[in-house]
Amino acid sequence: MTPPQPTLPPLSMLDLVAVREGGTVADALAIALQTARHAESLGFTRYWLAEHHNMPGIASSATAVLVGHIAGGTQRIRVGSGGVMLPNHAPLVVAEAFGTLAELYPGRIDLGLGRAPGTDGLTMRALRRDRVETEADFPRDVAELQQLLAPAQPGQRLVAMPGAGTNVPIWLLGSSLFSAQLAAQRGLPYAFASHFAPRLLLQALDVYRSQFQPSAVLSQPYAIVGVPLIAAPTDAEADFLASSTYQRVLGIVTGQRGRLAPPVEGVMRTLHTQERAAIADFLACAVIGGPETVQKGLAQLTQATQADELMLVSDVFDPALRLRSLSIAAQCAGLAEQAAVMPAGTSS
Repeated sequence: MTPPQPTLPPLSMLDLVAVREGGTVADALAIALQTARHAESLGFTRYWLAEHHNMPGIASSATAVLVGHIAGGTQRIRVGSGGVMLPNHAPLVVAEAFGTLAELYPGRIDLGLGRAPGTDGLTMRALRRDRVETEADFPRDVAELQQLLAPAQPGQRLVAMPGAGTNVPIWLLGSSLFSAQLAAQRGLPYAFASHFAPRLLLQALDVYRSQFQPSAVLSQPYAIVGVPLIAAPTDAEADFLASSTYQRVLGIVTGQRGRLAPPVEGVMRTLHTQERAAIADFLACAVIGGPETVQKGLAQLTQATQADELMLVSDVFDPALRLRSLSIAAQCAGLAEQAAVMPAGTSS
C-alpha cells in the first residue's frame, strides 16, 4: 500500500513577465495573462507580478498597470505586486493606484512591498531623481501607506481617493532580516524571496515568527516562500528545460542580463566551477524534476520552512510547457485532481 503523500500548502505564482528570445513585449504580456488564467483554473491562490526597471528581458516595470490587466482577464484569483519597490514611489501614488485596483476588483488585490530599488543606480535616480534614502524611510512609508488605505479619519488632511477605506492587504517582501523584523513588528504577512536569495530563508522566517506581534490585520504569522519550479514528465526533461533558468541566472550573476533563452543541452557542463556554484547558490530552493521529484522537493521545502504558502517562479521558455509545469505542481499539491496534465502545444 502506497503511504499517503504529505499535504502541501496553497500554491501561488510570481511572474517576472519574461521577454523571450525571438519574442516581443506584447508576446510576454499575452503569455502572462494566459498563464494567470491557467493558474486560476488549477486553483492557485494568487498571481503576483514583480517590479523591475531597465532590464531587457523583463516586461513588468509598470506593475500596477499589469496587475489591472491580469485581474481584468481573470475571475477569482488574487492578483498583486510581488512587489512594488517602495523606494521608487511616493506612498500616496501607490495608495491611489492600488486603491483604484481594489475598487475595480474588490477582494482580489494584494500589495506586496519591497525596499530594494529593483534596478541600477542610474535608473533609480531617474525614478526618484535626487532623493536620498535612509533606513528609516521604508518603515515610515509602509506606515503612511497603511494609513492611506485605512478609512479616513475626521480631520485627516491627506486622503487617498481612491484608496481610503479599501484596506488593500499589505505584504512585506524581503531577502534579509530587515523586512522580517518589520513585518513581525507590524503584524503583517511576510514573503521571503528565496526564489533568488535563499541564504537567509530559515533565519528570516525564525525572526518573523519569534518576533511576531498580532495586529488588526493578522492574529498569527503567515509566511510565503518563493520557489523556482521546473516540472516535466521526467527528471531529464525538467533539467533540460531548466537550462533556460540556468542561463538567466548566469546573466544575473555576471551582469549580462538578456532575454529568456531557449533550453540548451548540457549548458552547465560548459561553465566554470565558480559559475556553477553561483547558480547553485541562487537556486538552492529550486524544485526541478518529474512528478515524484517535484512532490518530494515541495514536501521537503514545506517541512523545512513550515511555509503557509509556496510562491512558484517558473522560467520555462516554451509557454505551453510552462503551463504543463504548473499543472504538474498543482497535481502534486492535490489542487487539480481531476485536471489532466496539459500536453505541449495546448493552452488553457
